[in-house]
Amino acid sequence: MTTTTTMAAAGADPRSAIAPITCDTTGTREKALASLLEQIMDSYSVSDDEKPLADAVEAFLRSKPHLTVHRHGDTVVASTSLGRPRRVVLAGHLDTVPVIDNFPPRWLAPGDPLIREDVAAAHPGERVMWGRGATDMKASDAVFLYLAATLVDPQYDLTYVFYDHEEVAAEKNGLRKVAEAHPDWLAGDFAIIGEPTDCGIEGGCNGTMRFDVVTHGVAAHSARAWMGENAIHKAADVLNRLNSYEPRTITVDGLDYREGLNATLISGGKGTNVIPDECRVHVNYRFAPDKTLPQAKALMMGADAGAELGNGEHVATGGVFEGFGIEMKDESPSARPGMDAPMAVSLAKLVRERTGREPLAKLGWTDVARFSLLGVPAVNLGAGSPLLAHKHDEQIAESELATMAGILEDWLTGRA
Repeated sequence: MTTTTTMAAAGADPRSAIAPITCDTTGTREKALASLLEQIMDSYSVSDDEKPLADAVEAFLRSKPHLTVHRHGDTVVASTSLGRPRRVVLAGHLDTVPVIDNFPPRWLAPGDPLIREDVAAAHPGERVMWGRGATDMKASDAVFLYLAATLVDPQYDLTYVFYDHEEVAAEKNGLRKVAEAHPDWLAGDFAIIGEPTDCGIEGGCNGTMRFDVVTHGVAAHSARAWMGENAIHKAADVLNRLNSYEPRTITVDGLDYREGLNATLISGGKGTNVIPDECRVHVNYRFAPDKTLPQAKALMMGADAGAELGNGEHVATGGVFEGFGIEMKDESPSARPGMDAPMAVSLAKLVRERTGREPLAKLGWTDVARFSLLGVPAVNLGAGSPLLAHKHDEQIAESELATMAGILEDWLTGRA
């Protein structure tokens, strides 16, 4: 008979303050990592509810005499000042997407039916952490907290960033806010974002933009439809243009990025017997890092449409949606891989030796783009499968923590 262990207390308010984070380094690295993961998994930190976890992380980092700690909102930054010639930034977000019957978390014993077949096949005989945030990205956060506690004499100066609101609109992103208010806190020669990558390297990232494509009509009683114009019917052309779009795969610096253009929401109408006077198709464009944000926008709506965040609706002067109204909702630039940077080359070599994995393109958007804007080469490297992020059965095998920690520990200390 298999067993599962539930860590959070039954009936406890998941949004309450959590116990102080501790890291016992008298035992094995594996035991310390598992304990850290347990502690931060036990904290409910869906976007907008990160504060208790940020408070605990800040207190933990302030207890380490070799670190200088700053805080901006619910983003915590801790740095060493060892006088090393180069600095590496290690960044992980504290928030998760909403819970889907997967909180509180639990350890699953080998053989538990909740362990996915692919996870069990790749990690036979291992226990597995199950629950919201296991892969995205509290496993990597646990590794970063372990390194922050134990790496007192690395070959690089180190900056650890634990930030809020990564899983929601860019305007709320804690890393963005720190970059604007305290860019010096994020200064470095290389950055690693702990997004789940199965402990491999995923370089760069696609850019993303979200916008409404708007059609207009004239309201009328549906019994006298000829007195109006149906805005929902006009949206058929918008959907046809989306259907005819053929996604491209674009190679940038040796990595293949697949683009995507999709409707994700549609809304219109004010009543069941009213001809709708407006319809909105919400579109998400994921574009490869061969394009800047302005270039990507030009492909969608023309170079001079004037549609910017917060300035309302504008008519597309060209591009895929020429002639339709456009209202921007969110946008984030892409980031080139930067795999030719010397520090990226040496890290990729070590990852290849330990895992056999070659660098891949990051197809989703991540905050490597934010570091790219700051002039800091960055890669994604984290524990857990990116295919399990946001899933209801999100989970990670225990050994992945040690794999990630071993790679980074040896690379950051020069032992590799």
